[in-house]
Amino acid sequence: MIRFLKSLVLLPIAVVVILLAVANRDPVRLSLDPFSPDPVFSVTLPLYAILFGAVALGIVVGGIFAWLGQGETRRQVRRRGREIRRLEGETARLKTYAPPAPGAALPNRTALPAPR
Repeated sequence: MIRFLKSLVLLPIAVVVILLAVANRDPVRLSLDPFSPDPVFSVTLPLYAILFGAVALGIVVGGIFAWLGQGETRRQVRRRGREIRRLEGETARLKTYAPPAPGAALPNRTALPAPR
């Protein structure tokens, strides 16, 4: 079912991407120098390649910032994992102690004065 839904969503996206690539295959000049009429560094690529490159760069930069933003959460997960392992070890150590004898007397709580 998931495969069907995924193809239902991705198929129209693929069609749009292919149509974009076919319709925008004319070369354009990409320059990083906005002040010079004849820039030193420029590259001529098809428009769809520039668009796809910009989308890919946005995905990579967004992923990096998302990963950096989750640093505190990852730190808490590691800290809690260490605490869980410590407590599990302590629980296992305490389980090795012998339980009290079946007939052992427990302290008499009725002899204590009632709390006020």
